[in-house]
Amino acid sequence: MPQFIISYVGGTPPATPEEGQQHMARYKQWLAELGDCAIQPATPLKNTHNIAPDGKISNGGITGISGYTLIETASMEEALVIAKRCPFLEIGGSLEVAELGTMPG
Repeated sequence: MPQFIISYVGGTPPATPEEGQQHMARYKQWLAELGDCAIQPATPLKNTHNIAPDGKISNGGITGISGYTLIETASMEEALVIAKRCPFLEIGGSLEVAELGTMPG
């Protein structure tokens, strides 16, 4: 079955600890609803660095991706339906959904 990565881009952190707790509760509920299709749920990215074509290394990413969830589902259409229910959208973040491919050989 195909696997899809849902990347979290941008977003505004909740303003108060209470809002953060409420958001996390909605997020945990969404992940629970995914059940077995969530292969690797809610994986944050930390300590991102960028390597430019000239080899220069800089601290911080250039894409704004803060994490991802890896899911397994029958089609891109199903992956998009799943992603549209993600609470990350409620905090002004965007989601990128891509099917994982395999390298030949």
